[in-house]
Amino acid sequence: MPDFPALAPASRGRIPMPDKLAYTAFVAVLVPTYLSSYGPTNFLYFCDQSLLLTLVGIWLESPLLVAMCAVGLVAPQLLWVLDFLGTALGCPITGMTAYMFDRSTAPFLRGLSGFHGWLPFLLIYLVGRLGYDCRALPTWTALAIVTLLACFFLMPPPTPEPGLTPVNMNYVWGMSDRAAQTWVPAWAWLAGLIVGLPTLLFLPTHLALRRWAPARSRPAAG
Repeated sequence: MPDFPALAPASRGRIPMPDKLAYTAFVAVLVPTYLSSYGPTNFLYFCDQSLLLTLVGIWLESPLLVAMCAVGLVAPQLLWVLDFLGTALGCPITGMTAYMFDRSTAPFLRGLSGFHGWLPFLLIYLVGRLGYDCRALPTWTALAIVTLLACFFLMPPPTPEPGLTPVNMNYVWGMSDRAAQTWVPAWAWLAGLIVGLPTLLFLPTHLALRRWAPARSRPAAG
């Protein structure tokens, strides 16, 4: 693993109030808009769960909540950024950001969804301010597995014309919202996500953040 320079403990501190207020204002606009446009099930997406957990985390200044979101979101959302740039240049990587260029979706909704591009960088900044809580990896992994199972067994699968209805949430049926993948049985794809996400995305992010960021403060014994 690259030898990241450690963040100096002196850089730790409270989250500035303007940051808290700006983030809160954004969430205050996004939540009712998404509820009206997509419905409450949209908040089963990892990114939307993290958006809300981060809101709580910045007000409580909770290293655990912020670190959980960083472990779960930094790697996949950086991939979102790369796919967005690739799609804009005509060379999509995964196709996950195709909806950002779908003119049938209101520009305001697509603009709100731009948070996928800046949230991973905000989370890195917040971890730097609060310190990294190593409990984030098992806690986020448990939440992610429960969410994947709920999305697979309870939420709609892909459909040819999904519109704004949330389907195939967190890609539990494949990478397309219009058709399920056919490479492997559905249960094998789900099992691959349950094993692969923690192994290939969450764990490397955990190791990088643990190495780079200061440990969270712990109360003195006694």
